[in-house]
Amino acid sequence: MKPDLVAYDKPQDAVVSRSKLADVLVLAKVRVNALVVATTAGGYYMAGEAVDFGTLVAACLGTALVASGAAAVNQVTERDTDRLMNRTRLRPIADGRMSAAEGWIIAGALSAVGLLTLWLTTNAVAMIVALATLVTYAMVYTPLKRRSSLATVVGAVPGALPPLIGWAAAGGSLGTVAPWTLFLISFLWQMPHVLAIAWIYREDYARAGMPVLPVIDRLGGLTGRQATLWAATLVPFSEMPFLIGLTNAVYAVGALVLGLAQLGTAIRFLRHRSEVNARVLFYASITYLPLLWVLMVLGKR
Repeated sequence: MKPDLVAYDKPQDAVVSRSKLADVLVLAKVRVNALVVATTAGGYYMAGEAVDFGTLVAACLGTALVASGAAAVNQVTERDTDRLMNRTRLRPIADGRMSAAEGWIIAGALSAVGLLTLWLTTNAVAMIVALATLVTYAMVYTPLKRRSSLATVVGAVPGALPPLIGWAAAGGSLGTVAPWTLFLISFLWQMPHVLAIAWIYREDYARAGMPVLPVIDRLGGLTGRQATLWAATLVPFSEMPFLIGLTNAVYAVGALVLGLAQLGTAIRFLRHRSEVNARVLFYASITYLPLLWVLMVLGKR
C-alpha cells in the first residue's frame, strides 16, 4: 500500500484544477492507488473458489480508502520537503492551498472509514492487515525516508500487503505459504521499480535532503547493481505460485518471460546508467506487474 510507488513524467498535481475536490483527490493519490486496488482484487480472487462480488468490491473500497489515508498522512508529514521538489511542490498542502489541519482530518477520516469498511464487510484479519500497512507506512517508512536509503526496503513491506488484505477478505488463511508468495512477489517487484524512479528524480530528492540510494551513490554503480539483483531475484520467486500448485504451467512460462524481460532492462540500466535507461526500467516494471497478475488470474488452478 505504498502510494508513491508510481511516478509520472508530468507531475500529477500540475494537471488538475485547483478546486477543493481536485485537491482532495490529489491528496488521496487516487490514480496511483489503482494499483493497490488491483492487487487487492487479485489476492481476493486467488484465495477462494467462488467470488462474492459484494465482498470483493467492499474489500477493494476499504483498502483504497486506507491507502488514500496513508497518502494523505505522507503529504501532511512531508509538506516541507515536498515544497523543495519539482514533482511534488504543487501538492495542495505543500502549495498552501490546503492546511495541515485539513490534511490530518481528511487522512483520519479516510483511514477510519476504510478500516471500518473492511471490518464490517469482510473480517477482522483483513482489517488488521490494512491497519498494519497504514502504521508501517505512516509511522515507520515515512519518517525513515529522511534518514536512510534503507527506507526503500522498509517501504516495500506495506506496499506488498494489499494482496494479503484481499486474500484475508476472501476468507483465506494467512497461515499458509500461498498468500505469502503473493506478498513476496509484490515486495521484490517494488525494488527495481522504486530505484528507477529514484534515479530519474535524484536531483529532486537531493534538493529535499532525501537520502535515497541514487543521491548517495552519485555514479549509480550500486544503484544499478541493486536494481539488477532485485530483478534477478524476482525471476525464480515469481515461479512460486506454480511450484505450490496455485497456478498452471502457462503462468510459469509467462512469468519467466516477463521476469527475464524486466531483468534485461535492469542489466541495461546497470551497464549504462542514463535517465533514458532508467525510464525503460520504470516502464518495464509498470508493465510487468499487471501482466503477471493477469497471467496468475488466468492460470489459477
